[in-house]
Amino acid sequence: MEETPARLTVKPSWLLTQLAVHAHRLASDSFGELGARGYHYRILAALDEFGAASQTELGRRCSMDRSDVVAAINELAEQGFVERTPDPNDRRRNIVTLTEAGDRQLRRMDRALDKVQDDLLGPLPAEDRQTLTRLLTRLLNHHQRR
Repeated sequence: MEETPARLTVKPSWLLTQLAVHAHRLASDSFGELGARGYHYRILAALDEFGAASQTELGRRCSMDRSDVVAAINELAEQGFVERTPDPNDRRRNIVTLTEAGDRQLRRMDRALDKVQDDLLGPLPAEDRQTLTRLLTRLLNHHQRR
C-alpha cells in the first residue's frame, strides 16, 4: 500500500473493496479446483439449510439474478448435484432438490471455503476474527434494511 494515496488507505470503504477483491479471488480459485463456482455454493447451501425450493425462492435466498440462478442450476443438475422437477401444485414452476452427490459436493466446498477464511484472515487471532465477523454482520444488516 506504499504506492497508494494515504487518503485512500484510511477509508474503510476502500479497504473493504480491496479485501473483497482478494477474498473473491481466493474463493473462486478454491472453488475452481473443485469444478465449482460461488453461485453453486450459494444454491447448495440454501437447499441444504432450507430444503427443496423453487428457482425463484433460491434466487431470493441467495441474492442472485434469475438468469444466474437458472444457469447455475443447469450446471448443478448436469453434474447430478441437484434435481429439478415440476412443482405438482404449479406445473410452470420447478422445484429444486439437493441430491446425495450435491450434499457431498457442498461438504467439499465447505472445507475449501474454511481454508479460504484461514488464508484471508490469517493475521488475525480467533477473537479478532469473531469481532470482525460480528461488525461486518451488523453493517450488512443495517444496509439491507434500508
